[in-house]
Amino acid sequence: MALALDPRPLPNVLLISLVPVAFWFVVRPLLDPPPPLPALHTSVGFSIFAFLAALYLIPALGPSFVKANLKGRDLLKVYSDPIPESQGLVCAAIYILLLILFIPFPFSNSIANLPTKGTPLEGLLGAASLHHELSVYLSSLMSLLIATLLGFLDDVFDIRWRHKLPIPLIAAIPLLMVYYAEGGNTHVVVPIPLRPLLGVLVNLGPLYYLYMALLSTFTTNSINILAGINGSEVSQALIIGISVILNDLLYLPWPTDFRIPLHLLGSQAEVEVGGPWHAGMAYGSSQLVSRHLFSLYFMLPLVGVCLGFMYHNWYPARAFPGDTLCYVTGMAFSVVGIQGHFSKTLLLFFIPEIFNFVLSCPQIFGLVPCPRHRVPRFDPDTNLLHPSTAQFSQVPSRLTTLILRVFASLRLTKLKFHPSNGTIIEATNLTILNFLLVNLGPMNEKRLVQTLMAVQVSGSVLAFAVRYGLAGLLYDGDRH
Repeated sequence: MALALDPRPLPNVLLISLVPVAFWFVVRPLLDPPPPLPALHTSVGFSIFAFLAALYLIPALGPSFVKANLKGRDLLKVYSDPIPESQGLVCAAIYILLLILFIPFPFSNSIANLPTKGTPLEGLLGAASLHHELSVYLSSLMSLLIATLLGFLDDVFDIRWRHKLPIPLIAAIPLLMVYYAEGGNTHVVVPIPLRPLLGVLVNLGPLYYLYMALLSTFTTNSINILAGINGSEVSQALIIGISVILNDLLYLPWPTDFRIPLHLLGSQAEVEVGGPWHAGMAYGSSQLVSRHLFSLYFMLPLVGVCLGFMYHNWYPARAFPGDTLCYVTGMAFSVVGIQGHFSKTLLLFFIPEIFNFVLSCPQIFGLVPCPRHRVPRFDPDTNLLHPSTAQFSQVPSRLTTLILRVFASLRLTKLKFHPSNGTIIEATNLTILNFLLVNLGPMNEKRLVQTLMAVQVSGSVLAFAVRYGLAGLLYDGDRH
């Protein structure tokens, strides 16, 4: 059966123009004089290749997935033709392959990310141990490979939610073991109001490892939970990835510097960006520069892959990501948050996902009926999406009734009551997509995903304001 939609056109001029640019970025560190951060140039080149590979391989491999019965029907469309599913496997393969090919560039003495001869960059204290950094990098790659395998198994066997929630814990084991073997820090800085009781630092010990394991579970499943419309999963990953990149760039040395005044947000200091003497917000710490370079090495190609795939997953979708893309992108965020030691900042970029998870908890934990699909309801006559609902086959418990009434008073859900006894018989499904439809009214799928992206961008803006503005109310010093 032919697809209802033809593949989107792929302009040849894009391939012809971007391949030389990508190749130049890859080989530039091999030419004299080398740039200040050679491996970062190579990473940018590989990211362009990642974009092009995803852009051209997704439509080329889609028919093979359909023949292998890895296909699905778009529930929010009038047509029922098969669409290639599990395309996140293609994205993960491109992403991990390029990360493997990238290994010689930051981890060889001849192509190091920090200079090894001549005058070092001002503000940088020297190169970190390549052996330590390589072990961290390889363990991160192993976690991504395990996440890809488990995500594809989920696509094939359609694992139920109660069973898939702990799956990312398995993929996080290599990450956590290398963190432990390298003597990873388990201390946390105590907020100023609590320091009279707890001191400046508190050693969480094993609890810190539990926190990191739960972080990998959350970042993976939170993207998966917020799915159901064309472009929702990949747009989340794309915006969060860009946000992490922008945060990383604040910590790198730049030829010039500038200051961002934050006194309007209550901060007594200014955010100082760039300047060779300060190495951005790293304030002369080569360790911080190395951590955020490590993050960029993983985030840049991830953004490239997501951009290429989004072209085909955008409304109306020609390809579906499956759970594999959610697992890989979520694990990539955990990798940089844990190994880069900015997990709290990372969680700030997940504000919409945290909201969606808290909103979904009554259905996840069985207090409210949870249908197999919680996607919005599609009206084929108007091409509009409406909030989908969960039906109560029996009278809900007092706890369920209390939670739903509180949610309804906050306009988080819409309830329907029995006409005679007043018990709840129906509630809109507890997802951010249905929340937007309840409060903004019916809209078409394209407008809904655009609204979701606007919420995600707003969450990132709020995250930066909290991290570099309001955080000064709870933490002193440079907070680096």
